[in-house]
Amino acid sequence: MRPGLPAETTDRLARVLHTLRMRSTFYCHAELGEPWALQMPAIPDSISFHVLTTGTCWLRLPDADPRELRAGDLALVPHGLGHDLASTETSAAGPRVDLLPQQYLTEHYSVLRHGGSDRSAQLICGVVSFDDPAARELMRALPSVLFVGGDTLSAASSIRDTLRLMAGELSHPQPGGEAVATRLADILVVQAIRAWLANNPDTGSGWLRALHDERIGYALEAIHNEPGREWTLERLAQLASMSRSSFSTRFTELTGVAPIAYLTRWRMNIAHTRLRNENTTAARLATELGYQSEAAFNRAFTRIIGHTPGTIRRQR
Repeated sequence: MRPGLPAETTDRLARVLHTLRMRSTFYCHAELGEPWALQMPAIPDSISFHVLTTGTCWLRLPDADPRELRAGDLALVPHGLGHDLASTETSAAGPRVDLLPQQYLTEHYSVLRHGGSDRSAQLICGVVSFDDPAARELMRALPSVLFVGGDTLSAASSIRDTLRLMAGELSHPQPGGEAVATRLADILVVQAIRAWLANNPDTGSGWLRALHDERIGYALEAIHNEPGREWTLERLAQLASMSRSSFSTRFTELTGVAPIAYLTRWRMNIAHTRLRNENTTAARLATELGYQSEAAFNRAFTRIIGHTPGTIRRQR
């Protein structure tokens, strides 16, 4: 079967979701009594998730209508946006959650008790971040908030199972518990994205639509699989069975950047992750990612990432 047919595009997206890896930043089990309100600060390159286990609450984001959450609902805020949680739709903004006194069970997990003495709500909240280049591209393509309702039985069932396992790991901390919770957060985020995609098959413009495109998706996956190959516009267009001009126009229309600019960004995101997490060098990465010289690699890295490779390596 020629890549690009509907079954192949589904497999392509499944492969992307399979490889997503997040880094846990923080988890919180919140016990809240009415009246209450909390501010969630903006955290760049992160995803916040909130699962209501008891009661109701309202989620408010800038330039969006407030949304009520009920027990069993999951809300995912993909773009690191600051937002509010409150007991009522019209509650005044509350204090920043990270400035409130909390019971820290571990460095990355706390129990927060806040608010009045009336009807209570309980939430499991988390903040995860990502270095993976596929995760970065996927997050750019998502809306400002994703909801998975507790009444969406097929999706909610698997999400509830994941949350139950996560709650068990976090409520009784033991060696390795945070590592398990991090993997479960990976699963939870992917489950939420899958549920959103299942209910929104027409993903509009952006990276997801490009991945689904019969011709452009084939070229994208080639870049992802072999980022260090000596790709040119002509070679990528040949993979897509298109002329160079038609391929470049279509690629840019879907992804928002030209093909070679996308290739460069993908390479630099890989390099950034590896410099942060591995004992590697700019010279080695330059060779592996298809650059003729370390100087050319350094210039591209600094232009895309905003810091030199040496700066990122020292931060590691």
